[in-house]
Amino acid sequence: MTIDECKDLEKPFVENAKIVDCENEDGSIWMVLLSTCVAVCGSFEFGSCVGYSAPTQSQIRNDLNLTLAEYSMFGSIITIGAMIGAVTSGRIADFIGRKGAMRMSAIFCITGWLAGTLVLDMGRFLTGYGIGIFSYVVPVYIAEIAPKNLRGGLTTINQLMIVCGSSAAYLLGTIITWRNLALTGILPCTFLLVGLLFIPESPRWLAKVGLEKEFEVALRKLRGKDADVTREAAEIQAYVDTLQSLPNTQIFDLFGSKYIRSVIIGVGLMVFQQFVGINGIGFYARQTFESAGLSNSNIGTIAYAVVQVPITILGAFLMDRSGRRPLLMVSATGTFVGCFLTGASFYLKGNDFEWVPILAVSGVLVYISAFSIGMGAVPWVIMSEIFPIHVKSAAGSLVVLVNWLGAWAVSYTFGFLMAWTSTGTFMLYAGFSVLTILFVAKVVPETKGKTLEEIQAIINS
Repeated sequence: MTIDECKDLEKPFVENAKIVDCENEDGSIWMVLLSTCVAVCGSFEFGSCVGYSAPTQSQIRNDLNLTLAEYSMFGSIITIGAMIGAVTSGRIADFIGRKGAMRMSAIFCITGWLAGTLVLDMGRFLTGYGIGIFSYVVPVYIAEIAPKNLRGGLTTINQLMIVCGSSAAYLLGTIITWRNLALTGILPCTFLLVGLLFIPESPRWLAKVGLEKEFEVALRKLRGKDADVTREAAEIQAYVDTLQSLPNTQIFDLFGSKYIRSVIIGVGLMVFQQFVGINGIGFYARQTFESAGLSNSNIGTIAYAVVQVPITILGAFLMDRSGRRPLLMVSATGTFVGCFLTGASFYLKGNDFEWVPILAVSGVLVYISAFSIGMGAVPWVIMSEIFPIHVKSAAGSLVVLVNWLGAWAVSYTFGFLMAWTSTGTFMLYAGFSVLTILFVAKVVPETKGKTLEEIQAIINS
């Protein structure tokens, strides 16, 4: 199939977007903010799905008489769906556009939530597939529409809304039944589907598929009718023209010398993001507090949910001020301290000290605060910045696949590891935090304040 034939196939999928985009060419930075707000409804949905299992564990196990192994499968099967979503996310986003991919993801998530009230594992799998696509396309869309001076902060809103969605699920799960909590997951998808009618497609994607008029209209809507977009449009078009002359890239091509450093950075960050233990601690927060001897686990769960939001906002504020690398290293240092304190609390639990549960809660709160300020958001921001557009679909799929594979490994094994050695579990995660610091110091470049094209020049130098 020729390139022109592929473009002809892609055009019907953006026909509706063309109508909307051509009706009104007026715009400003407010359109960037609106587009970001609409896109991160997918991030909120992501958080709702991930946070669902933590507050509902006792209810679901009691209502359905599930064993620990059965509930571990339910809690982790979302990551299996997400892995499949990750494998297909890049190609889907390239073929039907960033907006089309978000629309498709929302439909899968709605179907999953409705099915989940009847067929538990199937519903969880479908929502997993949806958020697997969201996890790639949302940060990529935001990075492609944002001016370079705002890109880091706006992309961090992705992580902020994941945290908000997770926190909302934690809080609502303490007051409503698990079936009703599943139905609330439909709301973010509904807002997303409506909002997509009013925002432009990614200009970079439009340029890539040869829709030149729509590309110019979308860029002007995002930058404002009085803004001079000539230089930016020329840079994007020249970059895309260069990339179009290159052959299509498959996942195995990424391991050649040309792209291997970007792959090491992207894959490495996702591995360390997961193996510091976030999806084990997050999925089973209530179980952790109960195991540590906290008399009312709801208190710990609510504190866990509430503390993430302001810290993530702080991280977004610092993203384009302190830079990506310092945030990552401070964050990994904090996750080490949090894991060490929590592990120590389990080690001391047998001594019947009254303050041991407080130490456990403090350790978990230090951990989630540290994770939220950097390790949660920065890897996704860097992932959206380090790959050239012609390999972004294949590379993004690989990186997100690795992320979800790590999430599955951590979430599935957490319960068994805790039953074997609670102290050792948290010390293991502390060890990975130390390795994260070393990896960032030696391998990860600073991308703050640089265009996507400048970042490629740094990586390839």
